[in-house]
Amino acid sequence: MCGIAGLILSSGSAPPDPATLNRLIGALHHRGPDGNGHAVVGRVALVHNRLAIIDLVTGDQPLFAGAATLVANGEVYNYRELRASMPGVTFSTNSDCEPPLHLWLRDGPDYARQLRGMYAIAIHERVQRSVTLTRDPFGIKPLYIAQVEGGLAFASEPQALLEAGLVQRKVRPSAREELLQLQFTTGADTIFEGIQRLLPGETLTCADGNILDRRRISHLPEGGPETITEDAALARLDKALEQSVDLHQRSDVPYGMFLSGGIDSSAILALMSRLNDEPVLAYTAGFDAPGAADERAHAATVAKAVGARHESIEVNEAMVWRHLPEIVACMDDPAADYAIIPTWFLARRARQDVKVVLSGEGGDEIFAGYGRYRTAIKPWWLGGRAMWTGGSFDKVPVLRNQPTGWRDGMAAAEARSREGGGTKLAAAQTLDMADWLPHDLLLKLDRCMMAHAIEGRTPFLDPGVAVAAFRLPDGLKMRGKMGKWILRKWLEKNLPVARPFAPKQGFTVPVGEWIKGQGARLGPLVAAQEGVMEIAHPEKVEALFRDIRRWRHGFACWKLLFYALWHRRHIQGLSAEGDVFEALSTR
Repeated sequence: MCGIAGLILSSGSAPPDPATLNRLIGALHHRGPDGNGHAVVGRVALVHNRLAIIDLVTGDQPLFAGAATLVANGEVYNYRELRASMPGVTFSTNSDCEPPLHLWLRDGPDYARQLRGMYAIAIHERVQRSVTLTRDPFGIKPLYIAQVEGGLAFASEPQALLEAGLVQRKVRPSAREELLQLQFTTGADTIFEGIQRLLPGETLTCADGNILDRRRISHLPEGGPETITEDAALARLDKALEQSVDLHQRSDVPYGMFLSGGIDSSAILALMSRLNDEPVLAYTAGFDAPGAADERAHAATVAKAVGARHESIEVNEAMVWRHLPEIVACMDDPAADYAIIPTWFLARRARQDVKVVLSGEGGDEIFAGYGRYRTAIKPWWLGGRAMWTGGSFDKVPVLRNQPTGWRDGMAAAEARSREGGGTKLAAAQTLDMADWLPHDLLLKLDRCMMAHAIEGRTPFLDPGVAVAAFRLPDGLKMRGKMGKWILRKWLEKNLPVARPFAPKQGFTVPVGEWIKGQGARLGPLVAAQEGVMEIAHPEKVEALFRDIRRWRHGFACWKLLFYALWHRRHIQGLSAEGDVFEALSTR
């Protein structure tokens, strides 16, 4: 896990400015505090900050082979197999990122089809003066690109492009509408004017300051549901899950896992316990708040059943108010998901012991676990409706202008999701994996983990697991009101103490109650922020914070608070120091 950035300038422009490169390196230091490197050839520059996970001795980057230079962020889990498949190649390191460089020399832009992992990669070919940028098919690792003076710039995080002065700090209004209504933004365009994401699975070929070619590989197998028995599906799934977790454990540094007590993380724990001789190190977060969902006790029971070492942390209101400005600050590509709070605190605790953590992100999407899928597949006359149709501010009239086009990006993704020839359930899963997964869940995991220089790995988001699970018949994914049927059956056999058929409790953060308790104090501070005043009526914002009567009121307040803190840091360029009240009071 690392941070990468670079410049791809046109032949008529000035060479890369060393001061700009230093600012890029400095802005990405948190992603790779173990060292940095750079390569500048002509008008192309690559920079790299390293978090050393595999090949601690010889794995520094950039990596060189022939006329090509590589910098990468992420892990290529099948690097050993790739090395074995290239018997005539001489490798100069033991790095997992060197095989992709040799694959690129052999296969060109299609090299990524051989990779199994999470990655954002930049390869410079010095003779042709081209740069290839690639992002993994699930979108686990981020990569951003921007047209700048003289050509193109890219980086692992948008804030690096802003801090380097390459892009102006300006909000794209349509993305702001998405953020407020959905809690994340869709598609290639980010909330920053002029900064785009590489889409999951995308490879760009760039030269002379321009993008010459785009191609994309899918993370999902094509076709409709296959014919398979439940027993055969379980046997195939067991093999795929074990292989994926085994690959995701490849590391030269200590690793652990996040255990919520739910189906997904319990399955990861069962597999890690099967594959490790030593006790698995598992981390769980809970909340000190009345009525908050707290699975620490159940997680402890599950951990004890497999002999895991269980570490539990309690997140309380005081901790949240103290650290919220820096938590929000790490979400430069914003996702107003309150799960950033426990994820950030878990990462901070885990970093005391390990550098790598496995987690269950992707389980609901791959195995069809969300309740909204049941509604999406029903006919309209039985109450069925499309997903993501209701916005957070639809019934909370505090905005100056009611958002109108906020669902356009989701509607476009919805149309694409129906092209694969699968069932309505598969289309719903595909829709979630197009935007919700990479632009909320995985973005949250990446930023909160990297804020503490720790690597997050997601074994469910693996090509082998996708092949084993995605094209299963709907009846093996969902039965009645129970999603993730096949995974629950697998867990029932392998770790029954996890209670796989118990009703889904959900993981909620009591942020609404915390805001309600401080509403009279927070309301005027939030309402007075520059970013909030642009979009909302201050007096209505204050009234909303004073009188939180329903869940949607608390959630709207959370989004306004999030946006106020985010705008201060990433648009106004202000510091994130101090607690939430100090930060909002500072001008």
